[in-house]
Amino acid sequence: MAGLIQDTDEHKAIRESVAGIASRYGQQYFLERGRAGEGIEELWKDLGAAGLLGVHLPEAYGGGGGGMAEAVVVVEELAAHGMPMLIWVISPAICGSIVAIHGSEELKQRWLPGIADGSQKMAFGLTEPDAGSNSHNVKTTARKTDTGWVLSGSKYYISAIDQCDALLVVARDGDLSTPEKSTLSLFVVPTDSKGLSYQEIDTSIVSPDKQFTVFLDEVEVGAEALIGQAGNGLRQVFDGLNPERILVGAICGGVGRYAIDKAVAYAKERKVWSTAIGAHQGIAHPLAESHIAVELSRLATALSAQQFDAGEPAGEAANIAKFSASEAALKALDQAIQTHGGNGLSHEYGLSELWFVTRLMRTAPVSREMVLNFVAQTSLGLPRSY
Repeated sequence: MAGLIQDTDEHKAIRESVAGIASRYGQQYFLERGRAGEGIEELWKDLGAAGLLGVHLPEAYGGGGGGMAEAVVVVEELAAHGMPMLIWVISPAICGSIVAIHGSEELKQRWLPGIADGSQKMAFGLTEPDAGSNSHNVKTTARKTDTGWVLSGSKYYISAIDQCDALLVVARDGDLSTPEKSTLSLFVVPTDSKGLSYQEIDTSIVSPDKQFTVFLDEVEVGAEALIGQAGNGLRQVFDGLNPERILVGAICGGVGRYAIDKAVAYAKERKVWSTAIGAHQGIAHPLAESHIAVELSRLATALSAQQFDAGEPAGEAANIAKFSASEAALKALDQAIQTHGGNGLSHEYGLSELWFVTRLMRTAPVSREMVLNFVAQTSLGLPRSY
């Protein structure tokens, strides 16, 4: 189906490579693994072997040397085949980007090649039960010792840690923080560390990437676990959060494409009283409107990636991309389900099971309300509301 995005030759090749691998597995593979609580390791390894997990990471560490623009193509195309991969956003994008930008040479050598080829994964530990959207209110604490650091606290709604070799932990630096102001430091903590445990959160999301509460009970790590400079964590976090927002925009753009493609195909084939239902404006107009919204969100996502790759401030564009894409995808998915009638709720058609993971994108990684706060205050210059 024609769209507004015009791929470069390189992006077209990446998109075709992703499509080829995704088509070999099919959406039912992804959904069946999600329903059964099983992983997608075969697919993940194939993507890694094709260089599609590290397209944005430095070539010196096994990556493709590209940027967020290339990552957007990969993540969107996977979602356009019915495979919205949260772990791609978390491990290669958030964690990979933070380690690549701020990590020591030792951390880069230790983790980036494995993240790029798919042999290793890293979870991201920011969210906490009581901190919510307020990253400044992180309670998980890191204290310096003679040999490294000790971390204590808990993290909430941590995606796919059961698949991961390490957790990138955002912690309150107990030595540098004051009662008035929390100072953050970041650490790479192996998931087999003594004192680290996790418990699955029972959700309605059908995905191979499950959600967990993570407990850190006096977890000891060496000095090499620190990312960059102690106390510089807030800036480091934001170097991961903009890629996260951009790639959530990409996931939603792909889901929107998938939903509309399914609905259009059904509307052309399904006949009632000898007429294809797509001939009726009650079906055609909502799908056309959904297509317009999805395409506009894809343009916003592409622009945000372009700004990020150019080293320009990308916060506004990344937030707008995430907001517009999540709204458009949810509307497109709902309209696709409606177009299918009762079949929209059948597992055979692969639409209804995408609902909750798509609905999640309106809330995570940043809620639509916090995006609106950001735009109101930063873009429009209105007084702070919190």
